[in-house]
Amino acid sequence: MSDAAQPTAAEVRAAAEAVKTALDRHLAAVERRSGEDDPAVYEAFNELAAAAEAYDELLYDRYDEVTPFEIPAAEDALPPYAGPEEPSALSVLIRRDYTVGEPQRLLAQAQRVEAADDEDGADTDTVPGALGVLFGEYEPDEIASRHKEFGLEEGDSTLWVLAAEEAAEPGEWLETPFEQLDPQRVICRFDVSAVFDDADDGLERALDDEDGDEADTEDDGDALDDEDAVDGEDVADVEEP
Repeated sequence: MSDAAQPTAAEVRAAAEAVKTALDRHLAAVERRSGEDDPAVYEAFNELAAAAEAYDELLYDRYDEVTPFEIPAAEDALPPYAGPEEPSALSVLIRRDYTVGEPQRLLAQAQRVEAADDEDGADTDTVPGALGVLFGEYEPDEIASRHKEFGLEEGDSTLWVLAAEEAAEPGEWLETPFEQLDPQRVICRFDVSAVFDDADDGLERALDDEDGDEADTEDDGDALDDEDAVDGEDVADVEEP
C-alpha cells in the first residue's frame, strides 16, 4: 500500500473512539435487556462488531498491527454445521423487510398494473390489495431493485442457504414453510442491515470533529504569528532614530 492510500493517524484514532462508544452502547443494552432475544442487544452487538472491524482494518493499514480480540460475525453465532457433507438438495430462505413510505405511489403503481392487464376486481384502493397486486406481478428481486418506484423503503434483509438430504415432495411444506428450519443445516447466510453503516457514520463524524479542531488550532497559530509580526514592527519603529 502506498503512503497516499494509508489512513491518517486521526482516522485510526477516530475509529478507536467509535469502538469505545459502541462498547458503552453494548453494555448499556445488555444491562437493560428484556429477555434472551432482546433486539436492542442484537443491534448493539452488530454495531460493536462493525466498529471493531473498521478499527482493526485501519490499525493494520496504518501501523501494520492487529487487535488481540475477535468479535464473531453473524455466521459464527450459528451452531456448527451438521448437515450432509455433499448435499443433494438445498433450501434458500429469504427475508426482506420494507416500510410503506409513500402509500399513494404504491396504490398508483398497483392501479397501473391492473389497467395494463385489463383485469377488474382487484382491490387496488387499499395498501394490502395494492401489495398483493404488485407482488403477484413482479418477482421479489425486481421489487427489491425497484422498491422506491413502488413507494417502499428498504429495511433489513437476510438470506439463508440450508442443506437437505433429499428434495421435499411437491406441496410437502407449503402449509408451514418456515417451521422446519434447522440451524445446524445452514451452509451460509448473508445479512444486510443499516446497523452495519452506523459505525462508518460515527467514524465520519469523529473525523469531521478532528478536522474542525485542527482547523481551529491552525487559525489560532496564524493569529499568534500575526500578533508577533505586528509587535515586531512596533519595536522596529520605536528603535529607528
